[in-house]
Amino acid sequence: MNFLITGAAGFLGSALANQLALECHHVRGLDDLSTGDPQALVPDVHFTRGDVSDRPKLWTLLQDVDCVYHLAARVAVPESIIYPRDYNAVNVGGTVALMEAMRDVGVRRVVFISSGAVYGDNQEQPLKESARPNPSSPYAVSKLAAEYYVRTIGGLWGIETVSLRVFNAYGPGQHLPPSHPPVVMNMLRQTLRGGTVVIHGDGMQTRDYVFVDDVVRAMIAAATAPHLDNLVINVGFGVETSVKELLAVVLSIINSKVEIVYNTRTEAGVSRMRADLTLAAEKLGYIPRIPLAEGLRLTLERDARFRDLYKNKR
Repeated sequence: MNFLITGAAGFLGSALANQLALECHHVRGLDDLSTGDPQALVPDVHFTRGDVSDRPKLWTLLQDVDCVYHLAARVAVPESIIYPRDYNAVNVGGTVALMEAMRDVGVRRVVFISSGAVYGDNQEQPLKESARPNPSSPYAVSKLAAEYYVRTIGGLWGIETVSLRVFNAYGPGQHLPPSHPPVVMNMLRQTLRGGTVVIHGDGMQTRDYVFVDDVVRAMIAAATAPHLDNLVINVGFGVETSVKELLAVVLSIINSKVEIVYNTRTEAGVSRMRADLTLAAEKLGYIPRIPLAEGLRLTLERDARFRDLYKNKR
């Protein structure tokens, strides 16, 4: 099959692109490289640097494409609180521009990568796709708005659409920005270095952590599985893990002494998250394979930023 992946040089995008290329598909990748790294892509991925709102570029890249994976987005929750207009422009405006280009060229299937963040703080656990969205950040609002655009205009224009609400994905190659890094990768880094591990809030807030390889399997299944049109499907591990529990697992793997410091909570008010995976199993045949401890070990072994430090701690 022929695929276009937007956000192809990012964490999930590059993992997906490389796996599809390994399976001998023809893969084109588009990324503006605001956070992505083209060196993460294997040579068989045909990469183009560019913006997802660049329609002439999209018209060229979409020729003969069977399915689009749309991952291009700004994803930092704290940053979205400061720059909501930018998040709307990229995450919503970019999505609409892509859908218009798909209509113009005649591409008939898109897999939109949304986020479990659209549920916000919701007492209905585990979270079913039928739960009422309650976004608590501009990032989550932009993802939910993009979902609605994809489903609505896809239906009007005859484009098959499926939105995957990915929960807290982690794994080798995940971007580690200086401010507001992802919790799993930051905790691995802090623990390897020793000294202090900072926990925001009381550490009892939970997330559903899912390893990147499991997410990729779900995304690949979504390209060809039947009867997905207009569906929203959760992708997680299906286990609720608190930040304290996450740290305990990390410390059981890494032989390091740390001091735990509790800081004022800075997250956007989400206390619990766990994905209900019933629909994913039914529609995608998706059953996650890699539990948290194994995923953390694989991350430490595969990620060049951690590998040597991890060897020295064993």
